Amino acid sequence: MGADYYNILKVNRNATDDDLKKSYRRLAMRWHPDKNPSNKKEAEAKFKQISEAYDVLSDSQKRAIYDQYGEEGLKGMPPPGSQSAASFSNGSRGPSNFQFNPRDADDIFAELFGNNPFGFEAMGRAKSMRFQTDGAGTFGGFGGVSSANQSYTEGVSSASSSHPRKAAPVETKLPCSLEELYTGSTKKMKISRNIMQANGRSATETEILTIDIKPGWKKGTKITFPDKGNEAANQLPADLVFVIDEKPHEVYKRDGNDLIAHHKISLVDALAGGTVNFKTLDGRDLAISLTDVVTPGYELVIAKEGMPIAREPGNKGNLRIKFDVKFPSRLSAEQRTGIRQILGGRVDPLL
Repeated sequence: MGADYYNILKVNRNATDDDLKKSYRRLAMRWHPDKNPSNKKEAEAKFKQISEAYDVLSDSQKRAIYDQYGEEGLKGMPPPGSQSAASFSNGSRGPSNFQFNPRDADDIFAELFGNNPFGFEAMGRAKSMRFQTDGAGTFGGFGGVSSANQSYTEGVSSASSSHPRKAAPVETKLPCSLEELYTGSTKKMKISRNIMQANGRSATETEILTIDIKPGWKKGTKITFPDKGNEAANQLPADLVFVIDEKPHEVYKRDGNDLIAHHKISLVDALAGGTVNFKTLDGRDLAISLTDVVTPGYELVIAKEGMPIAREPGNKGNLRIKFDVKFPSRLSAEQRTGIRQILGGRVDPLL
């Protein structure tokens, strides 16, 4: 079965010339062998396949033959049973005597990119790409994003050659409530970024990114979308990184996998006991009975009512309740006497 060129280029059958160029540019830059020194054999095969697909689909005559007869039609060998089988058996080279001569992958690459994209003399016909991060990119709900422009280089034998620089990752905070980090959630973020068109001009592209928040994720967790930053000449697109940030909660504060809650109780409840009620982060009503005398610094620990532990599905931290005992501002003589009698203290006749 022949190759599916549309699938290779990740376009549909109605793709325009601009669609084909845009897709080819991205895939070719990603899979060029010089960009994949640690996996060069696979990259060479992929790069050649991508270039062949573009060569066929960007040529109206080749594309028409491919759409009708598939890859076999291009090579002069239509599938058995097709209407053109007879012409092939009679020595014809294919529909309308078409002869397919695949072009060199590097030649196709050079046509679209110009000169020397990676600094290697063997590829001395390509045009550089770069990604620039200057805060101009906007992300839904976040406003501007800034990142220092940094670059990386890889060893090249020629002193005059270098790889196109890749800008530092563009990081932006992703505020999440404790409820979202407790139960997990899905956020859809709309981003706008600059892209380079096949004609070398810059354009704005809008995209919706989906972020799946996993239960138990902590502040500082990073979600990376490779190559989703701005594009510009002579730099590779930067990675877009969302960093989890925790919104303050009115009841709970996170401490690792534990939740801490501060609760005020009266002196009577501290001494005689009572019931403390909480609403959990997943909406349950939690009633906790106090049986111990609550003294200064007392902390009540409720096992497995804390945050989910991301790497231990089904396991949770603890809920730690710290109490603030409210003492009365004044007592009457009768109340003082009664308290002393109850607690077994001495009764002062002068009171």
